[in-house]
This record gives sequence, C-alpha cells and structure tokens, in this order.
Amino acid sequence: MPDSATAVRRRSSEVGQVKARAGNKTIVVEVTRRVQDPLYERYVNHRKKFHTHDEKNECQVGDWVRIVESRPLSRQKRWRLQSIIARAAAPPEAAAPPTEV
Repeated sequence: MPDSATAVRRRSSEVGQVKARAGNKTIVVEVTRRVQDPLYERYVNHRKKFHTHDEKNECQVGDWVRIVESRPLSRQKRWRLQSIIARAAAPPEAAAPPTEV
C-alpha cells in the first residue's frame, strides 16, 4: 500500500444566495447555473436549493454565501456554510431606528 493510506477528497463548493432560514442552524441556499440548451443554443438559468448547516446562525436572507459539501448532518442537510461573501442590504427603516422628540 502507498504510504498515504488516507486519500484526501476535494469537496465541491458552490456560491449562492440565502433564500430562507429553515429552523435553528439551517439555511436554504439557492445556486444558479447558466447552461446552454443543446438544441436551441439558448442560455437558461438552472436553479437548485440546498439545505445548509449554519453553525453560528449568522446568515440572513439575501446574503451571498459559499457552501461546501460535507457528511450527512440530517435527512436533507449535506452542505455546510464556509463563508459569507456579501451581506444583504438592510432596508432603510431597519438601518436607522426612529428617534423620539
């Protein structure tokens, strides 16, 4: 046997947008791919939703995140959050609380 008995598996990663917070420590990330139709040669958006583990509950709806493949964490969760790429813009009323006069 070779000296490196444990093979290192490169985990696939995806970039997508958080669409929902589904319970405690779980987010739903939508990944969009542009593929060309083989017959009509038109580009089409293919979307897929992944249930992702968010250990620190730090993501909000609208954030752009990078997720990586992991071992099964529950019946639907096979991905975990690697990093937050961009935060969602806060609505103006949430950014500045009203002041009393």
